[in-house]
Amino acid sequence: MRMRGFKGATGTQASFLALCDGDGSRVDRLDGTAFVNFVSDKLLDRDFEIVGQTYPRVQDTVILANLASTASVLHKIATDVRLLCNRKEIEEPFEDKQIGSSAMPYKRNPMRCERICGLTRFVMNLVGNAYDTAATQWLERTLDDSSNRRLSLPEAFLALDGALDLMHNVASGLVVHEAMVRKNLMAELPFMATENILMACVKLGGDRQEYHEHIRAHAQAAGLRVKQEGHDNDLLERLKADKHFWSAARGGPLSAELDWDGVLDPMKYIGRSVEQTERFVREVVEPLREQYAEALKGLGGSEVRV
Repeated sequence: MRMRGFKGATGTQASFLALCDGDGSRVDRLDGTAFVNFVSDKLLDRDFEIVGQTYPRVQDTVILANLASTASVLHKIATDVRLLCNRKEIEEPFEDKQIGSSAMPYKRNPMRCERICGLTRFVMNLVGNAYDTAATQWLERTLDDSSNRRLSLPEAFLALDGALDLMHNVASGLVVHEAMVRKNLMAELPFMATENILMACVKLGGDRQEYHEHIRAHAQAAGLRVKQEGHDNDLLERLKADKHFWSAARGGPLSAELDWDGVLDPMKYIGRSVEQTERFVREVVEPLREQYAEALKGLGGSEVRV
């Protein structure tokens, strides 16, 4: 963020030059007083060297764009939480006396995350408003920006502050239903395992293209069975019974030699995610927590009315 400094009504410093008896060096010293330097050093990047009646309103777009970037991250997190709530895998905090729906008592709607999405969407849409204001400053002599900025700038900060409070509340009390996560995972795992099954067939002497087609046909059929008939995923049973799973080189069915139970081990598909998460916490999160340790001490729980 930057400041206009002592530039006068039209930015030429004419009034200050008259005040200093035409001595430009004295005007420069005035523009660089200890107060201005303090403000610039502590709060702002630097002064504008040349301005008109106002500082360039495009500066407002930079501020609002930064706020909108943070808002978009919060919106993404809140949306993911809402989607996982729909799958019954996680829930945001839910108070003992909280009403999830006035019409349907069983509901536990993710009201906090819905509110986050609404507030952050508002912040993100204010950026375009700032660009419009910056683009329509007629020779920097129009004041139609004033009433607009009095709303867009403070409300962007206020809305984002509310969204951050809500997200802090959600993150502090998030509930994970591990049994439901596992149930949903195991229902989809046979589809995820097809690549490993294909690679195992190739290692046992099978033709990759041939087995890819067999697996594809069975996977599509199993998927339709789940979606259209509501039955469980029977992809592995279909593959085990397929007479085409045969290796001439080995003289026997590949299905007899594949580790079918092993392909349903979820740990085979997580890659380096545990290591990556631990490294991220160690190298990114912990240094930030240490850097802002004093501020975090005073960070209490966010009270939210739902």
